[in-house]
Amino acid sequence: MTDGGRWFEAVAEHAGAAYLRYSFTKGTEQEVAFLVEALGLAPGSRVLDVGCGPGRHAHALARRGIEVVGVDVADRFVRLAAAGAPPGARFVRADARRLPVAPAFDAVISLCQGGFGLLGGPGAPVDADGAALTEMAGALRPGGRLAVSAFSAYFQLRWLEDTDAFDAASGVNRERTTVKDEAGVDASFELWTTCFTPRELRLLAAAAGLEVEAVWSVTPGAYASEPPTIDQPELLLLARRPVS
Repeated sequence: MTDGGRWFEAVAEHAGAAYLRYSFTKGTEQEVAFLVEALGLAPGSRVLDVGCGPGRHAHALARRGIEVVGVDVADRFVRLAAAGAPPGARFVRADARRLPVAPAFDAVISLCQGGFGLLGGPGAPVDADGAALTEMAGALRPGGRLAVSAFSAYFQLRWLEDTDAFDAASGVNRERTTVKDEAGVDASFELWTTCFTPRELRLLAAAAGLEVEAVWSVTPGAYASEPPTIDQPELLLLARRPVS
């Protein structure tokens, strides 16, 4: 697959529900509780979850009475998310760079590099992440808010491993890794993760027409409003679509 970001479909097809066995997926409830407060969400709020994967955040939000639309490029993940979804959550297969939604959401989230940060790789345009962020901004109602997590370039370079190949020109890290399916069968994949600095996230948000409220350093399952550091793996961008 040479269309940047679409390489992840093969990973999702192989992993299936086994994706939810990885340790970084175990902090869903803490992450959602933090975001509900940070974004000012309440029962009846409408949220778009971009790169929703098997739907773990969307399901948790829906159980709180929040209406959620989850989108993901991977058909396997969309089907998993829809299976047994709680009332108030529905799922659509779509590319983050071409979101089939109207500007009617109170909030847009894109977490765990779901729809933002996995758009690099062979054939990817240099502005792929900017295009996705612009699409997310366009899905917000005026005054709506956005929360996007991105992998920290500082952390990636500090803990670069032998299996990593970091491209300084693009900020994309290529990693060869083994992924297990639901039966425990291994398959080898190349992962392409775009890494960011806080300044880059602020510039991308401004280019998308958003007002930046904060950029925090976070760890999956331990979201908090902490200033950027070099010690935590992710950055969390919080921004708002202007009212006028």
